[in-house]
Amino acid sequence: MAADPLAPGVWGVVATPFTESTQDVDLASLATLVGHYRRIGVTGLTVLGVFGEAVRLSAAEKRAVLEVVVETVDLPIVVGASSTSPAPVTEEVELATDVVGDRLAGAMVQVNTPDPALLATQLNALHAATGAGLVVQDYPLVTGVSISAVDLASAVEQVESVVAVKAEAPPTPPTIATLTARTGVPVFGGLGGVGLLDELAAGSAGAMTGFSFPEGLKACVDAWRRGGYQAALEAYLRYLPLVNFEAQARIGLAIRKEALRRRGLIAESRVRAPAPGMPESLEKQLDRHLAAVENMEN
Repeated sequence: MAADPLAPGVWGVVATPFTESTQDVDLASLATLVGHYRRIGVTGLTVLGVFGEAVRLSAAEKRAVLEVVVETVDLPIVVGASSTSPAPVTEEVELATDVVGDRLAGAMVQVNTPDPALLATQLNALHAATGAGLVVQDYPLVTGVSISAVDLASAVEQVESVVAVKAEAPPTPPTIATLTARTGVPVFGGLGGVGLLDELAAGSAGAMTGFSFPEGLKACVDAWRRGGYQAALEAYLRYLPLVNFEAQARIGLAIRKEALRRRGLIAESRVRAPAPGMPESLEKQLDRHLAAVENMEN
């Protein structure tokens, strides 16, 4: 399987919808959601990532999610691996290659060690075992592992199968600048798009993140390509209050899923335990933010 670099642009990170009563995966809503991503013209999809609550899904549920995405849209797909230990990560990537096949643009694996030599050894072994191109996700908030930008670049330089890096260790712009200068590998920002403008200025290839209005991410990235900072700023300003609102610690996932529900893109906004739901006290403010975006879009 070829390890071609990920194309620049917006890779929409897909939420996993659940039914309210039974908390089963809502495959019909999932199909509606990924269909929306396709209609707005994203570069590709990222499925079973942190935003997709992959760590709370069974292997059978992960397979079902991948099957629906593959059957619903013809976009290239990055598939996340929720584990951090080599053996279960290999199993997750093998599942992705089995279901997604040649549509697999990359398997996203998390940095699990601050040692660049060990990280490179593990990544090379994973590629040898699965044949998949690798998206390296640096997300210390989730893994508890911190690696310097220089050491991450050193590891990436030793792994020919890396197709992209997803930089989510704040501050992201200097890390992106280091990685793009040292490796030549495309680097994408995440963290809900909070730092997207500055990440683009630092050389990022685009956005790979969850946001309830992925149209805003695409508008910003497209405008940057056409007219640089000022054009991107003007395109993104209308979305920034909602981006910031969704970035609230611990409850950001629940807020985003509720926003997707109110947009009619998923039927229910349920998150799986132990993730907390959205506080009722924030509902009116969410309505304000959604109305503001929709009014400016019309």
